[in-house]
Amino acid sequence: MKTLDPTLVQNFSGRRIDVRGLDEFAAERLDGSECVPLDRLLEAAGRWDPAAPLLLICKMGTRSQQAHDQLSRAGFTDLQVLAGGLDACRKAGLDLISERTPLPLMRQVFIIAGSLLLLGLALGALFSPWFYALAWFVAAGLVLAGVTGFCPLAKTLALMPWNRQASCPASF
Repeated sequence: MKTLDPTLVQNFSGRRIDVRGLDEFAAERLDGSECVPLDRLLEAAGRWDPAAPLLLICKMGTRSQQAHDQLSRAGFTDLQVLAGGLDACRKAGLDLISERTPLPLMRQVFIIAGSLLLLGLALGALFSPWFYALAWFVAAGLVLAGVTGFCPLAKTLALMPWNRQASCPASF
């Protein structure tokens, strides 16, 4: 497996494929890279020239190595992995495109759900036992989310303006 030192990225003339998730790519990326999440790589690669040079990029290098293995098995011959990933690029002083992103959605859910639980318990203890219903309601919502995989709070938070991310250029 060939690796490319981060200081030589600017000299790479082939296609730069970032195999991280869309949210990670939207938050920080190398200029000129394409977002093709690892789980969609082979689907997208079906439209590429197997002999063309590809540079595989991720955060630390692990997913890039997995992408290398997948593409090698699929017949791609000119593959390089960015040594150390974007973390190494940052340490080498390369300019990365960075966009401010909100807290991850699940952290927002935990903060709001936890706050509502504490509020319901505090109000129930201080004022009226009827406020315990708020804690029961939130707890039931968390159980529902865990059992079904559907979280109404997460769906609602995803619609909020601060959670809308700019579209991510992708080739898949």
